[in-house]
Amino acid sequence: MATLPAWPPSSSQPGDGALCGAAADWIFADPRSRELLADIEQIAPSDASILIAGETGTGKALIARHIHSRSLRHEGPFVVVSCGAFSESLVDAELFGYENGAFAGAFGAQPGWFEEANGGTIFLDEINDLPLPVQNKLLRVLQEREVMRLGGRRPIPIDLRILAATTVDLEQLVAEKRFRKDLYYRLNVVSLHVLTLKERPGDIVPLARYFIDKYSRRLGYPRLELTPDAEQLLIQAPWHGNVRELENVIHRTLLRCERSQIDAASLRLPAPAPAQSEVPVAALDAASGSPMDSPSHDDMTVLRQAMRRLCESQTEHLHQTVEDSLLYEAFRFSNYSQSETSRLLGISRNVVRARLIRLGEIGAPRKTPGGADIGNDFRKTS
Repeated sequence: MATLPAWPPSSSQPGDGALCGAAADWIFADPRSRELLADIEQIAPSDASILIAGETGTGKALIARHIHSRSLRHEGPFVVVSCGAFSESLVDAELFGYENGAFAGAFGAQPGWFEEANGGTIFLDEINDLPLPVQNKLLRVLQEREVMRLGGRRPIPIDLRILAATTVDLEQLVAEKRFRKDLYYRLNVVSLHVLTLKERPGDIVPLARYFIDKYSRRLGYPRLELTPDAEQLLIQAPWHGNVRELENVIHRTLLRCERSQIDAASLRLPAPAPAQSEVPVAALDAASGSPMDSPSHDDMTVLRQAMRRLCESQTEHLHQTVEDSLLYEAFRFSNYSQSETSRLLGISRNVVRARLIRLGEIGAPRKTPGGADIGNDFRKTS
């Protein structure tokens, strides 16, 4: 069984950046995970740009870190930047830096994250969230290996490797003209697809045991064993939140478990849905339309009944309560991706982000000396 260090990366600290310490291991026990590891070992020593695709919580940042550690740049800095963490007006300054007086609040020159990564590797997470004007500047970095600070007149040469990650299909964004085709091909010299946890079931139980060890030590608890029925339930669970969800389940279970071992009941996971007999699509379409395109009549009836009960309960701020509940569930359904939540609900990503901050689902942005917001979901390591 092979392992990689540091899954998941530690959370950010206040300030310019945060050191990402090791928090756990990626377990490569499943055959499909071992295939991915073999690919990584083969391409890591090169200097090629790599595009890493996969759902939220699958460990794309860990893959990027391991690529850096196995490359010729391993002694240089490894900088992680979440492209979706910054407002559109600030992402340019954060990535490329700025000169004194470049904009209101720009006191003194400030290098960007590309300069910080000089001699090492920069990992651009959520690359799909980059605005088109910034994509143009990123293309120049890839082509010319130099950056131009905001308000600057002199290009600054840089030597780094660019790794990028996405949770959406970039080819689809290219077709929709929301992502530059030339940038896509520049980034996608090598592509890696990180499987969901459900797609690599052989990793689930070893990962669960790892997290049991981790949180037992942290909490000062004796190490508990998983019973066979608990292992079976873990394997059958859907794991929409991938490894992050599994880690949370184990942590929560240890906090609440009063038994000498962890059985299926201790995990408090929903029972697996019974297998449904297949129904011809044509029959479903004829009866009530495509079930994938619209909610069923029964679903709408249940929803209306729930709404009526809320009205009868005289709940304060009813509209806000319903709106917040919808956002809460949509955020989890979208695997904690703000971009996916925005697309699902049909509202802007800035609105989603502001409401998630208000609900305490994500942290509030820090402030620049000039008072502008800067997202805090980024990490920098060396």
